[in-house]
Amino acid sequence: QVQLVESGGGSVQAGGSLRLSCAASGTIVNFNSMGWHRQAPGKQRELVARITSLNTYNYGRFVMGRFTISRDNANNTVYLQMNDLKPEDTAVYTCFGVFDMRDYGGQGTQVTVSS
Repeated sequence: QVQLVESGGGSVQAGGSLRLSCAASGTIVNFNSMGWHRQAPGKQRELVARITSLNTYNYGRFVMGRFTISRDNANNTVYLQMNDLKPEDTAVYTCFGVFDMRDYGGQGTQVTVSS
C-alpha cells in the first residue's frame, strides 16, 4: 500500500508564493507519474501539474508559467512551486500518484489566496 502525505498549503496574498510537497511512502516498484489536481468550491477538478517517469511535464492551461513541478527521485517526493498566486488559485490541492499502474491520492491541502 502506498500513502501520499502532502504539506505546504496555507494562505497567501495575491502575488505571493507557496511550495507544496507530496511524499509517497510504501512499496513502490515502478513510478509512473505524480502530480496535483485542484478543486475550488462549485468547480470541477482540474489538473495543475504532472510529472512522469520519463520526466515529461503537463500543466493546466491556467498555470501560464507560474508553477513548477519537480521531483526528488530518491524519495518519491514531488514539489509544486507556485509563484504569482492569484485569488482564482484558491482551491483544495490534492496530490496524486500512479505507481505500478495503480492510482493513489492524498488528503488534499487548502490553498487560499487573498486579494
